[in-house]
Amino acid sequence: MSRPKLPLTETVFYILVAFKKPTYGYLAIKSIEDMSEGNVRIAAGTMYGAIDNLLKQELIVQVPSEYDRRKMYQTTQLGNEILELEIKRMSHCISVWNKFLVEEC
Repeated sequence: MSRPKLPLTETVFYILVAFKKPTYGYLAIKSIEDMSEGNVRIAAGTMYGAIDNLLKQELIVQVPSEYDRRKMYQTTQLGNEILELEIKRMSHCISVWNKFLVEEC
């Protein structure tokens, strides 16, 4: 298992956020489109390839489902830690930008 490198791709970031609560692939696709205000659209094939990769990296895990034909997934503790690191990284970038704007005035 290889630990993902930061920064995460925008797609991986949104997928990990979508799976913070147990959900299935198609619902995650719709959730990501909503969260990104239509800026990120993931095709089904891309989603299921990403799910396979995230399972291998142990960033998500399959969880029990009440639906026979739907596999449910959820972000793991490691996935949540990676998300936290990415959020801190992005927050730092924003603070650097804001400081730059203040100094520029």
